[in-house]
Amino acid sequence: MAVQDRVAKAQNMPTGIKAFNNLIGSDLMRTKINQMVGATDSQEFITSITSAVNTNPALAECDPQTIISAALLGQSLHLKPGPFGYFYMVPFNNKKKKCKEAQFQIGYKGYLQLAIRTGEYIDIDAIEIKKGEYKGRNKFTGRPEFEFVEDDDIRENLPVVGYMAYFEMKNGYIKRLYWSKEKMLKHADTYSQAFSKNETTVTNQYGTYKKVSFADYEAGNYDGENNWLYSSFWYKNFDEMAKKTMLRQLLSKHALLSTEIQRAVEADQAVITPDLKPNYVDNENIVDGAAVEKEQTESIPETTSASTVENIVNQVQSEPLLDDFDPMMM
Repeated sequence: MAVQDRVAKAQNMPTGIKAFNNLIGSDLMRTKINQMVGATDSQEFITSITSAVNTNPALAECDPQTIISAALLGQSLHLKPGPFGYFYMVPFNNKKKKCKEAQFQIGYKGYLQLAIRTGEYIDIDAIEIKKGEYKGRNKFTGRPEFEFVEDDDIRENLPVVGYMAYFEMKNGYIKRLYWSKEKMLKHADTYSQAFSKNETTVTNQYGTYKKVSFADYEAGNYDGENNWLYSSFWYKNFDEMAKKTMLRQLLSKHALLSTEIQRAVEADQAVITPDLKPNYVDNENIVDGAAVEKEQTESIPETTSASTVENIVNQVQSEPLLDDFDPMMM
């Protein structure tokens, strides 16, 4: 009876999950995982990504090799996938290849972990700025100035008006970056096709649907039966996506980057090849990976030498444009 149950379960298994299980269960893939992850940790790795595929129907529809490659890249950076928030395997529609693939997407906590791991930072973070805390820019230095609400209970209930990322390195170099929420909304609207700041319509093979503005979405003024329209991380957790964007902008443009951080920045929102190289898909759903959002920012006077900043990375990867049917969270 137990054998019959297993056979019946396998026969009813979705095609995507079957393809994934066949690939990850193959001797060749098991050997590769053992070599890259280590025999001790390989089973935990396999169990983790298998669970992610089994619980996310959209991820299960992706090319299984792209799922495994994204997970292996995260593992090579010593980051955990999924609910930990360090990195995600994000489904999207590759219309050129007419298939779904999984992108590697580093999370807000992932950037923090990689930066802290270098041992070069005294402090690094990205935070929400609440109403009344942003005091404008110093007219002499151009630096953003803030006065934070001290009472946590009062502060928690104030609306978010912007985001600030900052770091202080052990050598004394300090940098901070501020974007208003309006600027962040424009950034998300520009670089994510799955997100809309204003009211719009979505048309696909099933029909045409009205998509409310982000302000209405935040207020709960939308049809819950069409939740798939709001599957983007920008809807589900706007603040975390905003903080991740700020950290990526800050680190990519102004920090002394470790090899791991450089790899993460280069691979963020790319499909990962079997040899763990980023592949930026060129179709109508993906913005050019070299696109850079300009921002106004001034550094606090530097106390570091030129050698400290000679390795600064000057480009930032754009946000992915994900197919509207694809849930973005594992």
